[in-house]
Amino acid sequence: MVQQKAGIKSNAETTRLGDLTSWQGIVFLVLSILGIGLSIYYMFGFQIKGRVLLDVEYYWLFIGLFSAAVFISMPATKKVGSPPWYDILLAVVILGVCVFFFLNARDMIIMGWSHIPLGILTWVIMMEAARRSGGFSYFLVVLLLGIYPLVAHWFPGIFKGINYGFTQIIEAHVFRNEGMMGITTKIIAEIILGFLVFAGVLLATGAGDFFIDLANAIFGRYRGGPAKVSVVASAFFGSLSGSVFSNIVGTGSITIRTMKKTGYPAEYAGAIEACASTGGVLMPPVMGAIAFVMAVTIGVDYSVIMIAAILPSFLYYLGLLLQVDGYAARAGLTGLPKEEIPSLKSVLGRGWPFLSVMIFLIWGLLVMRWEYLAPWYASVLMFALSFLNRQTWMTPKRVLTTIRQIGLLISQTAAIILPIAFVVSGLTITGVSGSVTSGLVNLGGGNIYLVLFMGIGACYILGMAGLSIVAYIFLSVTLAPAIITLGGMNVVAVHLFIVYYAMLSGITPPVAAAAFLGATVAGAPPMKTAWTAMRLGIVIYFVPLFFVFQPALVLQGNLYPLFYILSSCILGIALISGGCEGYLQGAGRVPNWARGPLLFAGFLLSFPTLLVTIVGLALSAVMIVTIVMSNRKNAQLVQEPARA
Repeated sequence: MVQQKAGIKSNAETTRLGDLTSWQGIVFLVLSILGIGLSIYYMFGFQIKGRVLLDVEYYWLFIGLFSAAVFISMPATKKVGSPPWYDILLAVVILGVCVFFFLNARDMIIMGWSHIPLGILTWVIMMEAARRSGGFSYFLVVLLLGIYPLVAHWFPGIFKGINYGFTQIIEAHVFRNEGMMGITTKIIAEIILGFLVFAGVLLATGAGDFFIDLANAIFGRYRGGPAKVSVVASAFFGSLSGSVFSNIVGTGSITIRTMKKTGYPAEYAGAIEACASTGGVLMPPVMGAIAFVMAVTIGVDYSVIMIAAILPSFLYYLGLLLQVDGYAARAGLTGLPKEEIPSLKSVLGRGWPFLSVMIFLIWGLLVMRWEYLAPWYASVLMFALSFLNRQTWMTPKRVLTTIRQIGLLISQTAAIILPIAFVVSGLTITGVSGSVTSGLVNLGGGNIYLVLFMGIGACYILGMAGLSIVAYIFLSVTLAPAIITLGGMNVVAVHLFIVYYAMLSGITPPVAAAAFLGATVAGAPPMKTAWTAMRLGIVIYFVPLFFVFQPALVLQGNLYPLFYILSSCILGIALISGGCEGYLQGAGRVPNWARGPLLFAGFLLSFPTLLVTIVGLALSAVMIVTIVMSNRKNAQLVQEPARA
């Protein structure tokens, strides 16, 4: 459940497991079964002769099993084939080293035991896993921030920190709570794990196809139907998979082709899919890894983050749907033919178990407070319900396929998240996070707006350099305290603000990895697709500013302002979408000269400050009346020659 680089297209294309009977497939399956079994043993507190696993013991076995699985399944280069000898060696070595650390885990706790040579070997192997999973740019970010303590004392100003020797860095990175034995391993091995299992079970039983059919049944008949299906299906699928790029390939391979067939330009189809998939990572109830990192960072239940993301996700997807509808109206596009639209009744009749399990998961998270055990229970329920339909029946072969799918999700996610421990450790032991926080406040001159806009720039730059999760971790300990201290703002709103802006690089040139992958699937020019995606995803550029100033939009604090703020935001987003697409629902086409003023009026109307909202309301009324009158005048001019 984590964003991956655009080069990682799909499990089938980027792994070399072959079928279940190939030797590498069997080895990977065994490692996955052992890893999942180990996790169940630890998470549910099982005992052998009255002894439970310590967290450090569990972490080392978890790292060993799934790191070995990474080198069996993920090739070192784009060439996919049978694992070469050095990959087999890496898998054996990392598993053996981690088992050795497992056997000495109690000494680590009691006596502070460490083994520097094996620690260096572990660090090197984990860095190679980072390169394979996240690409070279991610590897470079983790490497540079990881060895930063070596030269921290040479940096000027706010970036100056305490320096450490290389052996001290390895000890902190590998053996201490600041590094691999701390929060990052906890996130993947305890917090995210159940949701990865749940996602694997859902996808294996056909939930992805169900949500696409459901979106088709609801939206397929309306103008721009295929694009609306793409938006809704990607929202659901992204919530399940947690990966922007697997979402683009998974749903986009179907929806992009359909959009092009019904008249959407290739770059528009690719951009819609990229934007919809980007938002899916923060779509409740199952969200991407970054949401879990956020929950742990600020010390709240995951359910708090899930609830906080509801309205921002709604506003984001509302903006996408309005723009899609506006383009379809302006271009005269229709929906799908009736014969290609599945019956809603038949879709619900086939897919009610998926909806039931999703409701059960939400109930477990919000009502029962099962937290990280809720997705495990939901997975068991989904497994049982699968036997109600012959097509989803979990046969022994399908069970093994599901386990392999879960193993891929866990190993690929672990390969990205575990190396982040080196970033966290490097920032923590140098003490640089505190100095950066105070420096940002000073640079902003005590002005909260300047600090926020500097933070937006930092989010984009760091998100462009690596994965958004790395950007969030760095800024959560530097930028977030500065904003909270200076503006007295809500903690959840500020951290969600950082998360949203850290995701911008996926659809914003010059990097725009998500848009470029969408362009590849659509067969469109990459940069043209990226600019189109930036326009379509315009709401995501504004929504964080709305809720950081009004936490009621993330369901925090006093909720009474929602009575007027939510309605003004919805209307404002409608105007913003109309300005971008040149068509305003209820008013018709927007003249080119009016698009900029309409967009500006929508932004003012949405901004959650009463005076600004009032100004925006007045300007919006003027613009709407002007557009309506302009369209009526044009209609009369068309009718008069016809009468003559």
